[in-house]
Amino acid sequence: MNTTTSVLARVSGGLFVAVAVLAVTLSAQRGTPTPGPVPGPSGPERHLRNIKQLTFSGQNAEAYFSADGSLISFQSMDGDQQCDQIYTMKPDGSERRLVSTGKGAATCAYVYPDNKSVLYGSTHLGGDACPPRPDMRQGYVWAVYDSYDIFRANIDGSNPVRLTTTPGYDAEATIAKDGRIVFTSVRDGDMEIYSMNGDGSDVKRLTNLPGPDGGPFFSADGQQIVWRGRHLSAGAEMDEYFSLLKRALWRPTSVELFVMNRDGSNVRQVTKLNAAAFAPFFSPDGKKLIFSSNHHDPRGRNFDIFLINVDGTGLEQVTNNDTFDGFPMFSPDGTKLIFASNRFGAKEGDTNVFIADWVW
Repeated sequence: MNTTTSVLARVSGGLFVAVAVLAVTLSAQRGTPTPGPVPGPSGPERHLRNIKQLTFSGQNAEAYFSADGSLISFQSMDGDQQCDQIYTMKPDGSERRLVSTGKGAATCAYVYPDNKSVLYGSTHLGGDACPPRPDMRQGYVWAVYDSYDIFRANIDGSNPVRLTTTPGYDAEATIAKDGRIVFTSVRDGDMEIYSMNGDGSDVKRLTNLPGPDGGPFFSADGQQIVWRGRHLSAGAEMDEYFSLLKRALWRPTSVELFVMNRDGSNVRQVTKLNAAAFAPFFSPDGKKLIFSSNHHDPRGRNFDIFLINVDGTGLEQVTNNDTFDGFPMFSPDGTKLIFASNRFGAKEGDTNVFIADWVW
């Protein structure tokens, strides 16, 4: 039986959108919810083998490998939780551990290259409770919470240290192997990409075009950055964008993928899909990007994972599933892919983390 469900899909950290996806109700039977293989997809997924499910209920997404592939950081909201918190686990799904404070909302975690610390965004200094949801009487908007700051904590979650103190949204932080951090901020009145040292010092603005830029990741060699963005021209759309941003809101529209050098130079647009293209990540050799998009669905409801060359050629669909697939990331050696999906959820709307062997 076909049914329409609403899924909380994180668009590269901190930003939440209820994505209506057309899903097929699946009746896969499970016993004890332990990590293990799952049934095949509704169509060919030739790059993926031995798909295993690592989480089994709630909203789980943005699962990222550590630099050596031994740990996974991810965000989760399950049970009585009202907003996301940050966890780590082993690549087999074992040793799950809460590493954020358990207060406020947390997003977009990344393990430091030495595996001794974890980086994440959190609103906990703004209050113990989850931030209020946007008032939808002004239309469909996302909150870009002013109370988000970026924190570094010990790998067990102890001793969280605030790295950003500038007023406004600071989140979506990831790290290069040399410890340089790239992140999203609205500190200068626009949603832009910045970088800083691992201790929060030496902040540099990297993008300077009006419009929502965010969700940045370094290439494996640390010399390139990929992100999703939409660059606006003067007119009604730009006026509304800045008016909403002053109230810590953003009305989502289509976004494309861009690549630039580590210092912000040589900006290149990779996709021209006129749809949502988000959560990009480099292949280990830096020649391809893997990302999620709804461009192939005329209704814009179904998100799948795609692969594309950095020069914008060779677009290829990776997942073929009637529900949401997103937030893909290669393991450091390129032999695994981790991603989030609604496939085989215990109930409608569940988003879980999956890992698969990658076949080039």
